[in-house]
Amino acid sequence: MSKSVRSKLFLSITLLLVFFISALWVLNNLYLQQYYIKNKEKMLGNNAKHLVDMYTGDPNDIQDELDRTANIVGGSIDIRDKEGKLIYKSSRRLPNEKNIVDNMGNKFKPNMEPPPDSDVQNDKINNTYSEGKYTFENRRDVQLKIDFLTLVTKISNGDILAIRVPLVSISESVDIANRFILIIGGVIILLGSLWAFWFSKRFTKPILELNSIAQNMAKFNFSKKCSINGKDEIGQLGQSVNYLSGELSRAITELNIKNKKLEEDIEKERKIDEMRKEFISSVSHELRTPLSVIQGYAEGLVSNVTESDEDRKFYCDVIMNETDKMNKLVRDLLNLSQIESGYFHIEKTEFNLVSLIEYVLNRYKSTFEEKSIEIKFEPGESVIVYGDMTRIEQILTNYINNAINHVDNNKIIRINEISVKDKIRVNVFNTGKHIPDEYLDKIWNSFYKVDKARTRAYGGYGLGLSIVKAIADLHSNAYGVENTEGGVNFWFEIYKIDLSPAAN
Repeated sequence: MSKSVRSKLFLSITLLLVFFISALWVLNNLYLQQYYIKNKEKMLGNNAKHLVDMYTGDPNDIQDELDRTANIVGGSIDIRDKEGKLIYKSSRRLPNEKNIVDNMGNKFKPNMEPPPDSDVQNDKINNTYSEGKYTFENRRDVQLKIDFLTLVTKISNGDILAIRVPLVSISESVDIANRFILIIGGVIILLGSLWAFWFSKRFTKPILELNSIAQNMAKFNFSKKCSINGKDEIGQLGQSVNYLSGELSRAITELNIKNKKLEEDIEKERKIDEMRKEFISSVSHELRTPLSVIQGYAEGLVSNVTESDEDRKFYCDVIMNETDKMNKLVRDLLNLSQIESGYFHIEKTEFNLVSLIEYVLNRYKSTFEEKSIEIKFEPGESVIVYGDMTRIEQILTNYINNAINHVDNNKIIRINEISVKDKIRVNVFNTGKHIPDEYLDKIWNSFYKVDKARTRAYGGYGLGLSIVKAIADLHSNAYGVENTEGGVNFWFEIYKIDLSPAAN
């Protein structure tokens, strides 16, 4: 493409130069001599009119003017009377005229009869020439071997005025002009071709650059910009291409971002849908199990299967335990519903964090004793924190339940608090197996379970830890989990209130 455009422009300019030089040479050959003769005729006519106006019938009266005019036109002037007798001939000699006079004696002396081939024939004096009319004749003098342009006109008294100019100078001038045109034309064509090559290369350079940018744009590569800074149409085109490239780059980037977000949303929705289905299956199983137990023991009580009060009490305890499990599941479902609907709000107050931890642990005292779990609480100084105490209690409860469900045979759960800048971090550690690294970020998602075969694995139904995440996010607090030596540590942070005198 670049070669074609450049070569076409180069050839067009070169051929145009050749055409104009050739046309000038042809026109010069065809019309320069005619144009020159026409100008000579006009000049001869003006001078003849001037002489006719001054002529009084005697050439001697205007001798000086006749000689001056002969010198001006570069020719000779003859005046003949009505009979054709030469009464005046200018003293200016034409080329080769001296030799002719020497050979023919008094041929051109005044009052001598004209020879048969003279410029003015006797029989034409009265028949051909008329007063006020100029007759131009091109004749060749055989003796002088020169072509002449002759003006002949009749003067008012009947005399004939003839002004004769040699054409040899005209022909030579035309030949010289033609040779000059050929030489100068060749130089112009050579220099013009060099200039045409440079100009075509310079002219097509921005076009080639724009073409390269357009090809890159077609390949979605918008990094290359046009460097044309001119204010002409090509410069404006370059600016337009740069603007178009920027707009396309921005639009495609935005489109890619939106497409990526859409893909993420679709994938997220798909995963949520899968987890929701799994959750419904898990909840159905969890509800079916206690309901079956309650139904069985209730039917036993109705049928008086038990005979002793102790057995009946056992049946009632089982029914109550299963009812508590169902109640907890329903509470988690309600909390999850509030989270998803946006009605999950917090009410922040100041409260003693250590007192809250001790209160929650006291509730689990019988559970720890029943499962032979060693609880280690390492309280620091009493710390006043700022947050929703009920929701923070829910975080502690979920962490402790999670620790109870996953503690190993070492049966150790450790709780402590540490200060982290303007916050307090609460750690809940339990001895047990590590969580696989690929699941550390996923266990916070709703409905997610690491071990699909265990209904209570890492958060039971997959709700507890997602509720912890929602509560921490609403507090703008950090939370997390990490595998440590001998077990797993869950933690969360909460803003503390500085009650020191300096703070006050």
